[in-house]
Amino acid sequence: MDMLLKQTVDAVVNSRYPEMSQEGRKLIEHFLVRKEFAKGETLLKEGETSHHIVFVGKGMLRQFYYKNRKDVTEHFSYEGCILMCIESFLKQEPTRLMVEALEPAVIYLLPYEVLQTLAKENWEINLFYRKVLEYSLIVSQVKADSWRFETARERYNILMDMHPEVIKRAPLAHIASYLLMTPETLSRVRSGVL
Repeated sequence: MDMLLKQTVDAVVNSRYPEMSQEGRKLIEHFLVRKEFAKGETLLKEGETSHHIVFVGKGMLRQFYYKNRKDVTEHFSYEGCILMCIESFLKQEPTRLMVEALEPAVIYLLPYEVLQTLAKENWEINLFYRKVLEYSLIVSQVKADSWRFETARERYNILMDMHPEVIKRAPLAHIASYLLMTPETLSRVRSGVL
């Protein structure tokens, strides 16, 4: 038995819908497809369609895009997190986002078609899917509000409080782009100058 699979499903489900039964969790486990990626390997390229919700079992992933020839980090995911390119996944259309492994990674893929079928047939899976989408919308809104209303220091402190793993493990250039600041500004924030 793949113990990492069970641990990953439990961590992901507990973060979104902790009341889910063991039967519901086992149903998800049954349909997940395990993949391994080396550090620096691309999981999804610009122009491809996102056909899966990704459950991260091991390692750290980064979702990013290019704007004005600059690499901009959209999201980090690590053990127990979900990653999905939500617009591409929901519309089943090509994405402008890319996903890369920042560390060697073990992930589990839940295919779009399987999820749609399960959500129709099983109310717990349907509720889990709804909770995942609700959480994604809330995270997007919180991030947009942070960019609009918080200082560079406040954004960094929030990231440090909510996701210390990102601060510990992600390269500073990616953290800076995620926080919409230059590496120099991030350096000043970290040293207490800002």
